[in-house]
Amino acid sequence: MGILDDAGGSVVTPRLTAWIARQRWFANHAPDPRLTVIGSFPLHVPGTEARTLLVQDHSPDARALYQVPLVDRPEHPDAVDLGGSAVVDGPRDRAWAAALVELALGGGTAAGDGEATALGERLGWVGPPPAVTGARVLSGEQSNTSVIVTTATEDGGPGPTVIVKVFRALHHGENPDVVLQSAIAAAGSTRVPATYGAVLGEWPDPGRADGRARGHLAVAQEFLADTEDAWRVALDAARGGRDFGGPARDLGAATAEVHQVLAAALPTLPPDPAAKRALLDGMRSRARQAVRALPSLAATADRIDAVLSAAEADDWPPFQRIHGDYHLGQVLSVPGRGWVLLDFEGEPLRPMAERSEADTPLRDVAGMLRSFDYVAGTLELEDDDPSGRAWADSARSAFLEGYAAGLGTSLAPHARLLAALELDKALYECVYEVRNRPAWLPIPERAVHRLARRSAS
Repeated sequence: MGILDDAGGSVVTPRLTAWIARQRWFANHAPDPRLTVIGSFPLHVPGTEARTLLVQDHSPDARALYQVPLVDRPEHPDAVDLGGSAVVDGPRDRAWAAALVELALGGGTAAGDGEATALGERLGWVGPPPAVTGARVLSGEQSNTSVIVTTATEDGGPGPTVIVKVFRALHHGENPDVVLQSAIAAAGSTRVPATYGAVLGEWPDPGRADGRARGHLAVAQEFLADTEDAWRVALDAARGGRDFGGPARDLGAATAEVHQVLAAALPTLPPDPAAKRALLDGMRSRARQAVRALPSLAATADRIDAVLSAAEADDWPPFQRIHGDYHLGQVLSVPGRGWVLLDFEGEPLRPMAERSEADTPLRDVAGMLRSFDYVAGTLELEDDDPSGRAWADSARSAFLEGYAAGLGTSLAPHARLLAALELDKALYECVYEVRNRPAWLPIPERAVHRLARRSAS
């Protein structure tokens, strides 16, 4: 394929490096990153060569491992000329997508060069893998690449549409998006898409005791067509001045249902003093990070700390697995099925090991409360419309009512903990907006001051 520099051993060629650096999933924006291939494995794509590279970025402040599938396709309109060969990104090649579906839903192994392997993991799929009739990349994603795959049954009729999510940044450990959604679906809940299969990878990691790392490379799930995400549904309702109490109440109940399923299917932990201190220490660390990123918060630092400290005396629910990055954009409105939750990977700025730990389920509740606030903030920023504030307050109250009703218990004993978690989320949002969307910064910044004042009064 001509992917490596002849003079540099495993060093990626300048042309491929330049292409990788332009991709949305590549997090390092510094010029001239130094990339090496630490392993690779092939997929059987008839008539051509297809190889997945595991590419290490060695930049001191942006160290990461990326999955880069390439197919030798000189005739493809999106082919990248590497000098001597032309390749296309694997997810954009239908035959490659078919090979990945075969691996995920049929099992088997893609054995690499001794340094990397991929193993198919059949989860909810029954029977032989379907024939792939079409594939297209879902636009707009940043950290992953998803392929919408149409299929046919053995008799030639239309089969289920599958969405295959290719994880670009790789981490040791099972991906929560695979573990949690498959556990929820296996319990019979329809609040998540069905999980059909996954691909597990193994690659060299000198930092680990056995010198090997293992983690998910991809997951294949049910694709839900003709849906809208809850963010769009909620924003349209707010702009139209329509009450959102009913849908928000139903969303609260759906959230409680998913939390209960996860608590029954996976281990829980008591909120002992050490666990509570560890969670609060993490919140205080994020608060300091936010103040450094946004000095205007410094005057509120004492109030922020008071809100966080007050939470320790609250009654805490047991720790369990949760969504971890819960907001309106992670929920679909599915006709005849109601609210369906997606993307259980957790907050993208948190390390994978942290995202796989048990946490308080109220973190998800706080995340959704903040998302309703973002609807109101969007109206204020884009349309200078203050009416969204009352709309958001009503939706937030209804969501909490639905969640408490779904659990069958009051949230009053957890009021200070929930307040601290909502403030923690707003501080996280401040750091994110400073780095990525400065024009949106007023939404979480105002929320931090508002939440700190409200909780301290």
